[in-house]
Amino acid sequence: MGRLFLVNLEGKCYSCRHCNTNIALCSDVVSKSFQSRHGKAYLFRKVANVYAGEKEDRMMMTGMHTVVDIYCVKCGSYLGWRYEFAFEKNQKYKEGKSVLERYKVCGPDGNNYLVVAQEVEAGESDSDE
Repeated sequence: MGRLFLVNLEGKCYSCRHCNTNIALCSDVVSKSFQSRHGKAYLFRKVANVYAGEKEDRMMMTGMHTVVDIYCVKCGSYLGWRYEFAFEKNQKYKEGKSVLERYKVCGPDGNNYLVVAQEVEAGESDSDE
């Protein structure tokens, strides 16, 4: 296995809930109004220290998109997805941007939405994207 190089983000940032690796700067948040299967999610202009899975077409609440799931480069935890292609013209702004599921990352103040994640895993939420 090769040597792991991580990008150190300067400023307030979101990090992986499992290993605390820097993932995205607060200044790169585009929207905090996204939903995922597990609850709240944020759209980011740029993310770091992630790797992508296989491309797949996925039906979302806003229509069909080609996406790749993204994972923490250090621990391999699932973090969210990146939009590769939007089929709808009014969704093109999402292309190249990433969504991080809020319960999978720690915020800049150290909170990690763990309570919310436990409630979702217990089946108390039916949101789906």
